[in-house]
Amino acid sequence: MAERTPSARPGSTLRMVATLYGSRIRSQASFRTSFLMDLLGQVLIVGTEFLELWVILSQVDVLGGMTLPQVAVVYGLGALAFGIADMLFGEIDGLSTAIRSGTLETLMIRPVPMLLQISSLDLSLRRLGRIVVGIAMTVTALAIAGFSPTPQTLALLVIAPLAGAAIMGALFTMAGAMQFWLVDGREFANAFTYGGNYVATNPGAVFPLPLRAFFTFVIPTTLVAYTPTLALLDLPGPPLLPQWTGWLGLPVAVLTWILAALLWRAGVRRYTGAGG
Repeated sequence: MAERTPSARPGSTLRMVATLYGSRIRSQASFRTSFLMDLLGQVLIVGTEFLELWVILSQVDVLGGMTLPQVAVVYGLGALAFGIADMLFGEIDGLSTAIRSGTLETLMIRPVPMLLQISSLDLSLRRLGRIVVGIAMTVTALAIAGFSPTPQTLALLVIAPLAGAAIMGALFTMAGAMQFWLVDGREFANAFTYGGNYVATNPGAVFPLPLRAFFTFVIPTTLVAYTPTLALLDLPGPPLLPQWTGWLGLPVAVLTWILAALLWRAGVRRYTGAGG
C-alpha cells in the first residue's frame, strides 16, 4: 500500500503540525504536578547514568584519555542531543505496534506527512529533563575543563548539539523504518537508538578500533558529542577520530537524514496494510 496522503499546501501543513504539537503540549502542561514529577524523574535518571562514569573515574585518573570534567562535557552534549531527538522522534521506535494494530492506515489518509504525525503522537515534555540536565552539565563541565571560547568554538557549541540531535533523530527514523520489514522490531530499534546514546555519551577512545570505526562510519554516534568535545577543548583525538572530525556533525547529519528519508519512503511504499 503506497502512502495515500492527500496533497496539502506547505502553509496549511505547517499550521496542522503546529496544532498537533500544541495540543500535546497543552494537555501535558495542564497537569502540573504530574509534569514536574516526570521531569524530576528524567533528571534523576540522567544523573544516575552519569554517576556510573563518575564511579569509574574515581578509580582511574583518565577514561579514554579524558579527565572527569572532559568526560562530563561529552556526556552533557550527548544527553542534550539525545534528549532533543528523543522528544521529537522517540515515538517512532514503537511503529511496529501501529503496523500490527492497523492504526497506521488512519495516519496515511491525513494531509500531514506520516512521519510528523507519528512524532507528535506522544510528544512527552518530561523528556525536557534530559535536555535541561544536558545543558547544565555541558556549561558547568566546560567551565571546569578550561574551555577557552572563540568565535569558532562558540559556533560549534551551538551547532554540535543540534547536529547531534539531527543524527540521533535520523537513527530513530531509520530504526522505525526497518519495522516495516520486521514483525516486532522495537527491540531491534532500541539497539540502534538507545545503544547509540550509550556510545554517544562516552569517550570514543574507550572503544576498540573496529567498534570505533563502526560507530563512526556506519552509525555515526561518535560524532554526536565526543569529537565536538575534542574540538571545543583542543584535545588530540585517537586513531580514526582526529580533532577536526568535531566539525563533521552537520554534514553527516544531512547525509544521515537523506539515507533515513530514502529508507522511510521505501518502507512506506512496501506497507500493504494490516489486513483489517
